[in-house]
Amino acid sequence: QVQLVESGGGSVQPGGSLRLSCVSSGILRGDIMGWYRQAPGKQRELVASISSERFTNYVDSVKGRFTISRGNGFLLLEMNSLKPEDTAVYYCNRAAGELLPWGQGTLVTVSS
Repeated sequence: QVQLVESGGGSVQPGGSLRLSCVSSGILRGDIMGWYRQAPGKQRELVASISSERFTNYVDSVKGRFTISRGNGFLLLEMNSLKPEDTAVYYCNRAAGELLPWGQGTLVTVSS
């Protein structure tokens, strides 16, 4: 069964940086992939996506601070200038078409 494995989360102070990674044999070359996050008490939201041609899209709240990239079987999210409101569990998955089974996610906590 295809698995998505996210890593790289942690606790940082406001203004800090983290790099998240996602690896999976289920990431196909033609998939539009994305990073999602779910904050406590909120719905999961798509924050960044990238096509097979490396076209990217970001939700307004992370534009200019987050950068999504991809390679063969992996997905990255560089997060800079982190804010407390970025605190959430981050997941990777397809951003279009049928979702893959969700992974366990990786927790990002931004707090002073």
